[in-house]
Amino acid sequence: MSTATHEGVVVASQDHPRPVVARTRAELADARRALDGGDVAVVMTMGALHEGHAALIRRAREHARFVLVTVFLNPLQFAAGEDLSRYPRTFDSDLAICAREGVDVVFAPTPDVVYPEGDPGVRVGAGPLGEILEGRSRPGHFDGVLTVVGKMLHLSRAHVALFGQKDAQQLLMIRRMVADLDFGVEVVAVPTVREPDGLALSSRNVYLAPSDREAALSLSAALRAGADAAVEGPSAVRRAARAVLVAEPLVLVDYLVLVHPQTLLDVPEWYRGEALLAVAARVGTTRLIDNVPLRLGPGGGPLDSSTVEVPS
Repeated sequence: MSTATHEGVVVASQDHPRPVVARTRAELADARRALDGGDVAVVMTMGALHEGHAALIRRAREHARFVLVTVFLNPLQFAAGEDLSRYPRTFDSDLAICAREGVDVVFAPTPDVVYPEGDPGVRVGAGPLGEILEGRSRPGHFDGVLTVVGKMLHLSRAHVALFGQKDAQQLLMIRRMVADLDFGVEVVAVPTVREPDGLALSSRNVYLAPSDREAALSLSAALRAGADAAVEGPSAVRRAARAVLVAEPLVLVDYLVLVHPQTLLDVPEWYRGEALLAVAARVGTTRLIDNVPLRLGPGGGPLDSSTVEVPS
């Protein structure tokens, strides 16, 4: 069973059956009824699939008999000034990756299917957690994320939902929503997938010019430097990470924080235990985020030793 590539596009071989593609609610309901013989795992995407999404799909297969992937570019989560039209759209390649990974159903609706009455008057509010870090830079973003995730959980009737650790704040808030609103679904985190040089995979990486991509490596390098200093405590972590970023003039840092993984509040100098070192920065015209979970204090260091690398 083989998969060829042509100019960066994944082309499924004839051995990979095409997933059922549902475009409407009725088509999804029909496809979902055909999966009633076992648990269903959902992987939600905005398209432009890459090996990070493939890792999510593979992990989903470990948790359920059937895998459903959503491909929906959600307009609600784009803040003012963000260019929705610029986001890459690669559905044929997306479908080929889903076929390669054995996805059972792909739900690829248009906005009028997901929001039949237009912009919803009632949305899921992210609360205080949605107003810090990414939420401060992208007002309203997480309300849009939680609203569409809630709708997709209802429509897919999934038993398990998988999300990447790279979007740590999003992952935390989805877990809180599922618990606070009793969704009755298991949320599974999947480690960040990285290129061999350390760059976290993102659909936005396609916007990076060669010089920008080289500069972008300072984000993951800063996180590694901070994690390596974790045994010395919070100040050493922040200092080591900041030094790497300051040395790269092409990177415009939005934030570099060391926070508690549940509250996202800065940890004090005396704190020892699990923490999250997170960074957001603009490289050229592209805004990138990355993070590393770590343990502060004796025996400290990175906690994401299961980080996945792109297959060579």
